[in-house]
Amino acid sequence: MRTEKTCDFCLAAIVTMSTITINVYPSGDAAQGRIPAGKRKRKNKRFQGQMQSLEQKGNVEGASHFGPLVSTHSLPSCTVTVSSKGSREKRMEPVNTKSETSTPGPSASSSYKPTATSAAIPTKYLAIDCEMVGTGPKGRISQLARCSIVSYEGDVVYDKFINPSMPVTDYRTRWSGIRHRDLVKAMPYSEARKEILRLLMGKVVIGHAIHNDFKVLSYSHPATLTRDTSRIPLLNRKAGFADNECASLKRLTKAIFNRDIQTGKKGHSSVEDARATMELYKVVEEEWERSLASKQQAS
Repeated sequence: MRTEKTCDFCLAAIVTMSTITINVYPSGDAAQGRIPAGKRKRKNKRFQGQMQSLEQKGNVEGASHFGPLVSTHSLPSCTVTVSSKGSREKRMEPVNTKSETSTPGPSASSSYKPTATSAAIPTKYLAIDCEMVGTGPKGRISQLARCSIVSYEGDVVYDKFINPSMPVTDYRTRWSGIRHRDLVKAMPYSEARKEILRLLMGKVVIGHAIHNDFKVLSYSHPATLTRDTSRIPLLNRKAGFADNECASLKRLTKAIFNRDIQTGKKGHSSVEDARATMELYKVVEEEWERSLASKQQAS
């Protein structure tokens, strides 16, 4: 270890049988006041001699790493303790007089771990309801005229009037709620179909008698991602109906929630029906999904 005349640090060493304690003080008038100027050089030489003697005996591990202590900045004091048995102890951290700024941890959303239920990943679940009008002779051919899609929370994801590819011969207003004025500037069927299928792709789609909705879309959704509330014995039992009964959405909603839907002379609202379908799904969600999972594992 070497010490220059212009050293900015003053060292004081206390040698005992078990440890060597090195106290490093910042330069300045206060530090120099502790050790007289005439004695600093002699103390440095005596400390250097003690360190070299211990290093030669192998009692100080890592003493050769102490280089020249020269700095142009005043630093806080610290204490270094070296074991004489050859084991190096950890150096104590300098005392920081400034308040530290803590790094913010991850937000609740980034650290959140989803569970097995759909509530953990609500964006994967959509409920759909379509309203149809009649085309062809006597309006016997059903065509899509409105489609509504809601999220797991019931928020509207999609709701548009759609102009069928064939002339409308029966608006079926009593049930569909569709009128001539609704379709005058409606989106063409081919464009609307592309938008709807893009939303449904990869999602678990819930509907009541959902095969009718897929039929007017000329679409077949994967069976493992389809939930039809009109064919679930669990819902029928909760409503007090027979397991094999195909109950209407209106009857199930009234029996389970004691709420009336599809009332009045204005016809059905596909948004209202889609929301009711999603609510019915949630009633039996855990049991239903658990049952489907066990069937998939068995197959």
